[in-house]
Amino acid sequence: MGDVAKDLTSGTIGGVAQLIVGHPFDTIKVKLQSQPAPLPGQPPKYAGAMDAVKQTLAAEGPRGLYKGMGAPLATVAAFNAVLFTVRGQMEALLRSEPGATLTVGQQVICGAGAGVAVSFLACPTELIKCRLQAQSVLAGSASAGVAVKYGGPMDVARHVLRSEGGVRGLFKGMVPTLAREVPGNAVVFGVYEALKQYMAGGPDTSKLGRGSFIVAGGLGGAAFWLTVYPTDVIKSVIQVDDYKNPKYTGSINAFRRIFASEGVKGLYKGFGPAMARSIPANAACFLAYEVTRSSLG
Repeated sequence: MGDVAKDLTSGTIGGVAQLIVGHPFDTIKVKLQSQPAPLPGQPPKYAGAMDAVKQTLAAEGPRGLYKGMGAPLATVAAFNAVLFTVRGQMEALLRSEPGATLTVGQQVICGAGAGVAVSFLACPTELIKCRLQAQSVLAGSASAGVAVKYGGPMDVARHVLRSEGGVRGLFKGMVPTLAREVPGNAVVFGVYEALKQYMAGGPDTSKLGRGSFIVAGGLGGAAFWLTVYPTDVIKSVIQVDDYKNPKYTGSINAFRRIFASEGVKGLYKGFGPAMARSIPANAACFLAYEVTRSSLG
């Protein structure tokens, strides 16, 4: 099996592990991000992450925490396969000779390049996922009259293609998606490699055990959200914004309006669930990737 096929297989398995572990946290994150700012004197729909969990379980049951999982599950193979394969190919280009260990800086470049590639898969997938996760919040807001009730991922895709500008509608939020994925993945792979080399005591990380992959992967994922979280908030509100009566005219406008009405706190709505998700989900992803990659040779 060639290196590309190994990266494709390992990335796919890593992505499935990441999704199963992290999706409930992601659902709560999107619900908190997309809830409208309350009217003066009125409390927000969710008082915090735990309140969002309680309300979701009460209204929708445990299945509500996995709402919208169909879209990323259907594409997780392609997403992580592209991420790890592009990264692997960029590693090959940057190596001075076959088998040479790359520096942390070179891993940052590889991560950034992989981030560009996966953005074209992430944008439509995230749009579908966010619409499904946020629709219960939007239905209970003042904009309930324009909120759309979706039956599933394919229903979202059909609605967008039919009523929101065709294929272009599926790429709504592409700019903030790129602004999240490029620096975010640069940081993830840079931190991951730096921590592996630190724990190995040098550039040779071949003797590290599974515990090291878990620690490095989990902290790499945490570094992702610490770096790009406000960008993710902007992406989410744009992707769930009403097409016919948009609240925001673009990424900069969304940033300004959120900052003006809610301050810095508004740019970090859902940060707790995102961080709680990032560590176990990315630990599972990198562990599954490394174990699978190693077993394939």
